[in-house]
Parts: sequence; C-alpha cells; structure tokens
Amino acid sequence: MLDLKFIRENLDSVKIAARNKREKIDLDHLVHLDAQRRELLQTVEQLKQERNSASQRVAQMKRDGESADAEIARMQGVSNQIKELDGKVREVAEQIKALQSWVPNPAHASVPVGAGEEDNVDVKSWGKPVEIDFQPKPHWEIAEQLGMVDFARGAKLSGASFITYIGRGARLERALINFMLDLHTEKHGYQEVSPPFIVNRQTMFSTGQLPKLEEDMYHVDLDDLFLIPTAEVPVTNLHRDEMLQASDLPKKYAAYTPCFRREAGAHGKDTRGLVRVHQFDKVEMVQFVRPENSYEVLETLLGHAEEVLQLLQLPYRVIELCTADLSFAAAKCYDIEVWAPGVDKWLEVSSCSNYESFQARRGNIRFRNEETGKPDFVHTLNGSGLALPRTVIAILENYQTDEGTVVVPEVLREYMGMEAIK
Repeated sequence: MLDLKFIRENLDSVKIAARNKREKIDLDHLVHLDAQRRELLQTVEQLKQERNSASQRVAQMKRDGESADAEIARMQGVSNQIKELDGKVREVAEQIKALQSWVPNPAHASVPVGAGEEDNVDVKSWGKPVEIDFQPKPHWEIAEQLGMVDFARGAKLSGASFITYIGRGARLERALINFMLDLHTEKHGYQEVSPPFIVNRQTMFSTGQLPKLEEDMYHVDLDDLFLIPTAEVPVTNLHRDEMLQASDLPKKYAAYTPCFRREAGAHGKDTRGLVRVHQFDKVEMVQFVRPENSYEVLETLLGHAEEVLQLLQLPYRVIELCTADLSFAAAKCYDIEVWAPGVDKWLEVSSCSNYESFQARRGNIRFRNEETGKPDFVHTLNGSGLALPRTVIAILENYQTDEGTVVVPEVLREYMGMEAIK
C-alpha cells in the first residue's frame, strides 16, 4: 500500500510506475477523493469548534438567567450536520481505501523498463547443461516408468493438474524439503516456522494477493478463508500489527508449506507433467529488515536460493524482471530458472523479491527507529528456496541415464538412503 500523501505529492511518477507495470488505476479520482475527504474533515472540525463555542454560550446564558432555547436549537442543528458529514467522511474513506488497494508498488529505479518477458535481463548463469549422449526423456515418462508419480490417480482424486507422488517420488519430495530446510536454518540462519495453510482475508490483503489476485486463489466460502498460494502469505503476516524492536532486525524465517493456485489465467499451458500444477510443495524464505539494508539483503537472499541448486549440481540462470513482468507488490525481483533437458526449457524454480515497505504498510508491521525515536515500516523480502515440482523435473531430466535409472544428487543421498532410483 502506498501512503496517500506520497501519492498526492508524487502523482506523476506514481502514474508512470503504474503504467510501467501495466496496471490501470484512476489515480486522479483517488487524489480527488482524498481532497474531498480532507475538505470534509476541515468542515467537520470547524462545526465542532462552533458547537463547543455554542455550548459555552448556553452555559453562560443559563448562569445569567437568560433563555437559551434558540441557541440550543441552533446547536442541535450543528450536531445533526456534524453527524451527516461524519457519515460522508466514512463513505469517502471507504472509497479511498478500496481504490488505494489497487495502486501497485512502484518498481525500484534499477529495474529495467519493459513491455513483457522479452525485456527481462539475464544477470548471470551457473553450471553448464549436462551433455546427454542419448535422447533425453521428459520427466513424466521417467516418473511413470520408475513409479514415482501417479498422474492418473491424482486427477481422479482432485481433477486435472493435481498429482500424487508415490514410493520414491514421495521420498524424493521429503528429502528435498528436509535438505532445503536444513540448509537454510543451519547455514543461512533462518528460523524454521510451520504456519497455517489456510488464512483469513486480512492476511491475504496484507501481502498483496487481495483484492487483485482473488480469482487465482482457492476460497473456502463458508468461512471466508483462503488456501495459501505460498508460505510468504502467513509468514509475512506473523508480525502484522506489531511494533518490532530495532535490535530484533533482521528477522529471518524459513517455512515448508504446500501451495495452492488456481492458475486462472493459464488454462491450456504446460498441461503435461509437473510444470504447472494446482498444488505443490515449496520451501520459502522471508526476511524483515531495516529499510536501508533491504537491497543488500535481496542479493544475499538470492544467493541462499542459488546455493540450493549449486549443491544439487543443477545448471541455472538468474533473470532480473522488467517492470511489466514484475508482480503487483514487488519493487524488484529476480527469477532463478533451472535447465530441464527432457522438455528442453528453462523452468522457474525461485523468485526472490524486495517489497520495500509495501506489504509492511498494508499489514502495519513497524519497528522503532532508535535514531529518530519514531516508528518506521520495515522492508519485507521473500524468496523460494525452492519450489519443488520443477526442482524434481530438473533432477529427473538432468540425472537420467540411458539404462532408465535416475542418479540421486550426492547432497540428497543421506536423505534418500540410496544412490540411484531404479
């Protein structure tokens, strides 16, 4: 959420930022409503002062033995006017909040301006695609032949794009989750947390999923609750409406959760295999930091996600998203894409984002600045460390052999209890 004063004083730049993100929002109307609200508040304040003065006059008239009926009647009229204007103030304030919630977070000045994913920037790469001297199979063939994923029964249970891991497929999922959590907690200094997988409307609003992305969410109508699309949502909200101590920052959390996404705008895309599914597992990193440190932390967070792939010995590249490809709430974002030879594609396995104070303002997450003695909003960041389906894809396709087996990455062998999946 952007501060109204900031929008009012930087209207032109906020318009440009929204346009660069391809967001359509009537900012002129928002500023008009804000001016109307402030004018109404000023009128109400003047009327309250008038009522107070009248009240004092009535008291004096009574002490002097004079009739105050006319003044009392006039004072009652002023009170009625105040009541009516208070209602208008509330009505305008609700319109402002509704419109304000659709204003996107401006991209950081370093983010490339672009019209689409073709304008994203390759930042760096690591590792080289493995040389396979046979025709590599796509992951769904490997997974079915090795009895790791049951696509048919997953669809039978829940519908298209739901999957069921079985046997060593389920074991690989569990191994990856434990490996990632151990890495982030024991080496990178995150505190593990296991949050609820279903959250309320305010929780979804604070991180920016609502109102814009409601159609992409699974909603429990009876209780007005949402299945989480990512652990970012509950973990960022851990400190909603809290005043943190400066000495507590940074706060670093890592969480495993399932993630639920309707993918409402992606029908017909990547319908085979694990590339695009409605429920998937993910390990997420979330940080709450001081504003002056957040972009340095973003680079560190990116490195934590990269190390997962480096230890798995999977080739990847890092992409900086341009303004048009940036999410509604993010100020800057890096995507990490892993190479999958069986489908001959780079697949996104992580997004690492800095939201600056956008989420913190929506969720009222503050700390007391020891230098000024005043409250200030923290900056929030998160990154996938990693999303599992596409990590599984990369392992199956990069580590496949011509004998139909899959070599287990060395770092996972103690978790899997085996060197190869046969």
